[in-house]
Amino acid sequence: MKNELHAEGRTRRGVARLLLEDGPITAAAIADTLGISMTAVRRHLDALVAAGEAYPREAPVRGQRGRGRPAKVFLLTETGRARFGHAYDDLAISALRFLAETGGEDAVRAFAQRRVAGLVGPHRAAVLAQEDPAERAKALAAALTREGYAASTRQVGAGEQLCQHHCPVAHVAAEFPQLCEVETAAFADLLGIHVQRLATIARGDAACTTHVPLGGPVPAPRTPTTTTEGTPS
Repeated sequence: MKNELHAEGRTRRGVARLLLEDGPITAAAIADTLGISMTAVRRHLDALVAAGEAYPREAPVRGQRGRGRPAKVFLLTETGRARFGHAYDDLAISALRFLAETGGEDAVRAFAQRRVAGLVGPHRAAVLAQEDPAERAKALAAALTREGYAASTRQVGAGEQLCQHHCPVAHVAAEFPQLCEVETAAFADLLGIHVQRLATIARGDAACTTHVPLGGPVPAPRTPTTTTEGTPS
């Protein structure tokens, strides 16, 4: 019985991690990736939703909608993201508020610069070893994943998009966007090209998305919306 409960918990964490790294994602895609039945997937999704760790929304429709119920995709809530740990809490926010009051904007930005230097500094040589911007983006994603950001890249048009599916400082960055701004500038420096932050978890998006242009137009930043229940979508 104990082993069964352990296996059940391990599978549920695997479902939650897929929501974190690949969300929004359908139940069918989860079943296919994990190699488990749809019944099992729905049981885990129902449990995560009931616990306030995940929420469903209708999948985007491409073309004319067919008959039947609209397809649903699932994402993690902030509570669900907390499963994977937050590096900062209310104490960090209080400390930054004090820093802002006593040292002003420059002091907060200096702190953000010190923090991001510690984040990417150990990986700088590995990223700069790649000459192609797209390969540098992939190397940066690998480095961020090692730091707990569950990062990946994907080709979009003539550019690459660097996606961070987890942000340990999202709660802090929601109040102090300097953390995101300095991080974006550090990415541009490492990649050797101007980049644009399109979305952030701190603003309610599903992932922090940075566009790395390799030629062609830059996509417009996504504006997060809120459902009638107050859940970001």
